[in-house]
Amino acid sequence: MSLAEVIKSGNYELIDVREPMELEMDGNIDGAKNIPLGEVEDRQDEILSIEKPVVIFCRSGNRSGKALEYLNSQGLKDGYNGGGWADLKATIEANKGTF
Repeated sequence: MSLAEVIKSGNYELIDVREPMELEMDGNIDGAKNIPLGEVEDRQDEILSIEKPVVIFCRSGNRSGKALEYLNSQGLKDGYNGGGWADLKATIEANKGTF
């Protein structure tokens, strides 16, 4: 499945790997769980136990790519790099009501 198909399905878990300060300054996506990149390794069991596709995002897609690469190496089967939060938020809002 592609990221677009996952978003259209409406069945996914969002993980924001930005720092809490960035969420306060820039904004966030409703329902996203904030797990800063520096905490991903310590909280990997929490992430790996999610039974839906996992969409990881940050400010630009760089940190989420690093988090996804690490989680894939730990056994994550259904993970996606959502890229930057603003673009992902626009994509999610554009798909509201289509699922």
